[in-house]
Amino acid sequence: MEDKRQRARVQGGWATPTKSQSAAQPATPARSRLSQTAGPAWRSKEQQQCDRQFVFKEPQLVVRAAPEPKVIDREGVYEISLSPTGVSRVCLYPGFVDLKEANWILEQLCKDVPWKQRMGIREDVTYPQPRLTAWYGELPYTYSRITMEPNPHWLPVLWTLKGRIEENTSHTFNSLLCNLYRDEKDSVDWHSDDEPSLGSCPIIASLSFGATRTFEMRKKPPPEENGDYTYVERVKIPLDHGTLLIMEGATQADWQHRVPKEYHSRQPRINLTFRTVYPDPRGAPR
Repeated sequence: MEDKRQRARVQGGWATPTKSQSAAQPATPARSRLSQTAGPAWRSKEQQQCDRQFVFKEPQLVVRAAPEPKVIDREGVYEISLSPTGVSRVCLYPGFVDLKEANWILEQLCKDVPWKQRMGIREDVTYPQPRLTAWYGELPYTYSRITMEPNPHWLPVLWTLKGRIEENTSHTFNSLLCNLYRDEKDSVDWHSDDEPSLGSCPIIASLSFGATRTFEMRKKPPPEENGDYTYVERVKIPLDHGTLLIMEGATQADWQHRVPKEYHSRQPRINLTFRTVYPDPRGAPR
């Protein structure tokens, strides 16, 4: 009998879990534990990536602007650039010839100078120059493939003006190129007075009569610009009736100038450009 009760207790112990055993939780597989612990971490990282916003940033471009032209309209001496070639200098003298005398000179020059429209040549194309010209001097002068023949017969008024300029500037000249702009449509394009017959640093004295026209200058670009004038320095000089402009130093080597077409004046303008021409360029000053 005792043996039966003992066997029943043993069988019951195996068949029915104890209270402590029934309260215990079943063991969790390793893979389940991994997913439970890693899941929240992965979800957190994914959430962080979703929260990030893509921001487009415009690439930083170097903006290069062309400089504003410098305006010279008052009497004075101006050094407009300095380079290995030397100092480029312009001198402006408004009212060099007073109004009454300037009016008389303009009338005489329009009537007495042997004006002629010459043919220019550009890229082997011949065209009539948009202005009238005349030359005075004992030597010929060639520019832009045009040769002006010697003309030693100076008008008295031109000879007088040459002497007055020489006296006031301490420069001497032996030749004169005259330009007549008949109206606002006449012009002269970009160029430099750098012909070999003028020497390396020619001095040009420019005396204006008649309508005011803007004399524009632009600096020749450095080699790395490959001939692009977009960003070079520029100067504008209004030349009034009776105004004298002197260009000296390295101005012709480092700068170009022009008188562009304008659309506000129908009055004529005469420009006298005194210069020194040498018979042998090899003997010209360097």
